[in-house]
Amino acid sequence: MTSSRPYLIRAMYEWIVDNEMTPHILVDADGEGVLVPREYVENGKIVLNVGPISVQGLILGNDEVTFSARFSGKSVRMQVPVVSVLAVYARENGKGMMFGEDGNEPPPSQGPEPDTPPRPHLKVVK
Repeated sequence: MTSSRPYLIRAMYEWIVDNEMTPHILVDADGEGVLVPREYVENGKIVLNVGPISVQGLILGNDEVTFSARFSGKSVRMQVPVVSVLAVYARENGKGMMFGEDGNEPPPSQGPEPDTPPRPHLKVVK
């Protein structure tokens, strides 16, 4: 099966924009193929505003997220493999979705054991 991550990124992005909020992505800047301005990376991660008024040419593809954005007045082309997107969330309220750092999707749930309450698998991003 293909990864669900790119589909979830697109869905969360659309939901955030539809609710008139500002979508941000948290990126593992040390991941292979990540092209971001290194001077803004902290602890191996960078937060990027991917809102429609902040970027140009945004493509939320199945393999990578690409766009251009301005940093210190200079246009910079970004390239982020989908596996390096750690979270997508709204700046205004922190609501969104976090993904595992290892790039692996959690295994699909087989359903709860009898007499065992289901446990949520989502994490709150603040």
